[in-house]
Amino acid sequence: MLWIKALHIVFIASWFAGLFYLPRIFVNLAQETETVTRERLLGMARRLYRFTTMLAIPAIALGLWLYLGYGIGKGPGNGWMHAKLALVVLVIGYHHACGSLLGKFENGQNKRSHRWFRWFNEVPVLLLLAIVILVVVKPF
Repeated sequence: MLWIKALHIVFIASWFAGLFYLPRIFVNLAQETETVTRERLLGMARRLYRFTTMLAIPAIALGLWLYLGYGIGKGPGNGWMHAKLALVVLVIGYHHACGSLLGKFENGQNKRSHRWFRWFNEVPVLLLLAIVILVVVKPF
């Protein structure tokens, strides 16, 4: 079980690294006017989104294994796990939102400013902070 936990943490950390960096590429894309640079940034964003998705799958699968297979967080007194799972659903939604935004950039349909993407970039930081607090502190 400890190996599964360790791998879960590694995949989560790697997934979040991608979620932290992808919106930073969006900030640059929202400001870019040069075609060559824009295409390079789009290529970087595509590859990062694809790689981040490949990291999310084992992160989620290992988490489900811990929850369903080992019962971590199940039973009375584990309200923190329900809150954590709700936040994980939000992280998955954020991941999909990144994919949607990438599609808009690819199709030349982005209407958002670089400032908006700077704020959007803070969302996974707050989600990770809340998730770690719930898992470590188990406040309820």
